[in-house]
Amino acid sequence: MDYDRKSTVSSFYGGRRGSFDALNHSQSPDYAPSGRPRDDASSFYADQQPRASHDMIQRIIFFAAGRLEPLKGGRDEEEEAPEAQTWDVFADFNNAGPRYSTAFGIGQHQETGYHQLPPPPPPPGAKTEGDTDSVHTPAELVTVPALGPEWQLSEMKNMTKSGRRELESEKRREKWKAWHRGETGMCGKWFTKRFLAFFLFGVAAIIGTILAITIPRVPGLSFNSSTPLLAATGSYNASIPTEFSRYPANFSFPAYADIQVDTTANIIPLTFNYISAQVWDPNTNLQVGTGYFGKDTLPAKIYAKIQVPLNFSYVASNDSDPTWTEWYNACKNVGLYPNGTRPGVNFKLILTMDIAGLPSTQSQSTQVDAAPCPIQLPINAA
Repeated sequence: MDYDRKSTVSSFYGGRRGSFDALNHSQSPDYAPSGRPRDDASSFYADQQPRASHDMIQRIIFFAAGRLEPLKGGRDEEEEAPEAQTWDVFADFNNAGPRYSTAFGIGQHQETGYHQLPPPPPPPGAKTEGDTDSVHTPAELVTVPALGPEWQLSEMKNMTKSGRRELESEKRREKWKAWHRGETGMCGKWFTKRFLAFFLFGVAAIIGTILAITIPRVPGLSFNSSTPLLAATGSYNASIPTEFSRYPANFSFPAYADIQVDTTANIIPLTFNYISAQVWDPNTNLQVGTGYFGKDTLPAKIYAKIQVPLNFSYVASNDSDPTWTEWYNACKNVGLYPNGTRPGVNFKLILTMDIAGLPSTQSQSTQVDAAPCPIQLPINAA
């Protein structure tokens, strides 16, 4: 029996029940059930009926004669009843829902149709009907999607670390091909192949221009042809003793190398970190002096003059040494020569320059012949 369907049994809803047994009595054609909407079995109407009729009705209702076999061809009121609205079996008895029976004056001001009770409000924190993920709400099988096909080997490989690396490598190759074809840039639409070529050309031109301006050129050096060596003055002259000695054979004296520096090839001023000098005797190939010039900045596009301090110093075994003899004859007093002319001295000067802006030092050398000695010994010197 469908309990959601409203029962249409007339005796349940107040209709008068016939005083015959439907199982053992065939209905007469002139039989008409009473249309009085009340329940005769109720004790509420007991005083309004004759006692005999009441007793007979009680016996008919509560005494079941029974039947020997199932009724064939009978009439079932519930099966013949039309389909009704959803029916709640507790509607008339739990004092909470609408009532269909008008007995005892209850439900007379309500609609005869059944109204389903509203669902009770959910307790605080409880999941609602929209929470399909609730583990307490059973899911209908019709809502479960059908299972898809099995995963392919390529899909399973793509989930591994090596598969992801291959995908990333493939993306990089595709991006490189697209950039090489000029379809995309390195940064979105920027830095395409053509733009990058012009950009690099411009950067190279700018760098070349900057280097051409800022990189210093190695200057050209030349000596004063008349007086390549100058006598030292000031504190430098006082710091080095001037002497020639025979026993032991040696000599020492200070001097300046008079040098002209060509900076016409430079665009910006030229800076020397230092200049170191070595003086050699080309005849005997022996070193006879050293020098050092400190940091200095020379203007560009000029011929600047500098004086490199030199310290001539040599020690020989005796006064017959050719190097000592050559420098002694060149520096003797001019009064010891009948014609008043002293012989010149030959030397080779090697300059090592450390120029700011260049990665390494630069060296230049020159040889001077018959240069006059920068000092003059006393006439009575040995």
